[in-house]
Amino acid sequence: MADQHATAPLLSPSPSTSPRAVVRAYAGLAGVWVRASWTYRTSFWLLLASSFAMNAIEFVSVLFVFANVPDLGGFGLREVAFLYGTTGVSMAVANLLVSGVEDLGRAIRTGTLDQMLVRPVPLLVQVCTERFALRRVGRLLQAVAVLMWACWWLTWTPLTVGLTVLTLVCGSVLFFCLFVLVSSLQFWTTDAAEAANAFTYGGNTLTQYPLTIYPGGLVKALTFVVPVAFVNWYPSLLVLGRTDASDLPGWAGYLSPVAAAGLALVTGIVWRAGVRHYRSTGS
Repeated sequence: MADQHATAPLLSPSPSTSPRAVVRAYAGLAGVWVRASWTYRTSFWLLLASSFAMNAIEFVSVLFVFANVPDLGGFGLREVAFLYGTTGVSMAVANLLVSGVEDLGRAIRTGTLDQMLVRPVPLLVQVCTERFALRRVGRLLQAVAVLMWACWWLTWTPLTVGLTVLTLVCGSVLFFCLFVLVSSLQFWTTDAAEAANAFTYGGNTLTQYPLTIYPGGLVKALTFVVPVAFVNWYPSLLVLGRTDASDLPGWAGYLSPVAAAGLALVTGIVWRAGVRHYRSTGS
């Protein structure tokens, strides 16, 4: 096996790497996969349409619930649609940007990660853009459609507009970090994709609904342990004027940037630790 310390310097970008260069590298690598998928245009459009339809069916289940009950945890259909839309958009953006990170375990097992180590591009950029799937835009379009429908019925002010934009940005960052964080565990386990899904896709499912329907212990875990409650729940309460539905004070809705920054810090630490732990396959 290759020496761990010999490969470690290659696993992170040089300190001189600028954010602009990272974005340019990401766009270049993702563009390769986009052009490849665009070669088969009929297949691309069919996959995009199926992605949209599959997620639309998910929202139909919400409509079925409200066909039988007047509210859910004290929230009406339009309010739940707002929660669904905000977490859906955030999840879709993150899921699109980290297309390949879920396959990190496969890259480790097959030795593909070794090939990435010798390229002059940040490792995380390469992992995220591997097999970049533009068809996932279908999921994003469906979430945007639901969110726009929910927003149509709300009363808007500059504050609520700003909070909604902040919710979407911070929610995307939180899900992005969760994808990378839980996928980083595969440096030690090499096959923890399903466990990772419990935090990412599971977190998305939980935040589609008012957290008032869940036990208090779970809500606290979603707030202080895995902070997916800050993806949309707390800021959405301010937008919807429903701060009374939370055990935390109203200003908790402004803490999404803090939660996103904190999770990003933890993710960076775990990712670097996993990279240092990685041993080359020798292939």
